[in-house]
Amino acid sequence: MEEDYVSTAANKPSDGTGKFLGGGQITANEEAESLNETNFNVSYRKNSSGHKLKEEVTCKDNSNYKTGLHHYHQDQRRMSLTSIVAVESPTSSSDAPIRRTIDLGHGSDLIYIQRFLPFQQSWTFCDYLDNHIPWTRPTIRVFGRSCLQPRDTCYVASSGLTALVYSGYQPNAYSWDEFPPLKEILDAIYKALPGSRFNSLLLNRYKGASDYVSWHADDEKIYGPTPEIASVSFGCERDFVLKKKKHEESSGGDGGPALKRLKKSSRENHQQSLTLKHGSLLVMRGYTQRDWIHSVPKRAKAEGTRINLTFRLVL
Repeated sequence: MEEDYVSTAANKPSDGTGKFLGGGQITANEEAESLNETNFNVSYRKNSSGHKLKEEVTCKDNSNYKTGLHHYHQDQRRMSLTSIVAVESPTSSSDAPIRRTIDLGHGSDLIYIQRFLPFQQSWTFCDYLDNHIPWTRPTIRVFGRSCLQPRDTCYVASSGLTALVYSGYQPNAYSWDEFPPLKEILDAIYKALPGSRFNSLLLNRYKGASDYVSWHADDEKIYGPTPEIASVSFGCERDFVLKKKKHEESSGGDGGPALKRLKKSSRENHQQSLTLKHGSLLVMRGYTQRDWIHSVPKRAKAEGTRINLTFRLVL
């Protein structure tokens, strides 16, 4: 049975005692700020000309955002992203993002930080990425047939790395220096994940309900046997679903535990679902890519744009 940990916990009263993602605690402050809330209060501010501008948005359809509903103040658009990071740092331990670990078993686990980046700062990043990344929608080969990839993409990587190739497509690798805000986000990840290292980034943009990514594992050899992949999401919330691979036995040849074939009676219980929120961080670690596959399926109510950044280490 599919377990949507996030939506189940966020719908509980904010009494600080509800279980969340495997037994973690959800605070009253986090409940109030959770993007599972049906609506946000709308507040306004005046610009230098005296015009009233909408500053917060109303969320509909189970918190799925529509691109363009959030309006930025003109002066805010001109602010450097570095300064925004500095002023929005947590002021007390109670405001710090809550980190949760989900044990998938057999040496696989996830880390989920729902409020990894502050709400307004996340919209600033989202706006920049939507308008400044050189997005492309390539033709790929799936089961021997050519088709248009059902999402936009872009690839950023350090120089000298082995080229990325997937589904018969080799993306052009852009330099980190071409998009300084990506370094801002990467620095924030390093603070959250001490000791981690990433040198490449695959960006994806889902422009509506029909855009998706099918079942797959990021198990390319260039990432090694136990890749750590850090995924940051902006904009429209989308479901992220994982399920165990159906094979007789994983090799375990790199010193890791072998995964035995699942019994038919238990297979249906080996699927997990998360709702990845605006400004959240999801990390897949250990043998997750060896033993699990994941997808972002089509969703009729996902009418807005979602931008997802997956940071990886090419060995």
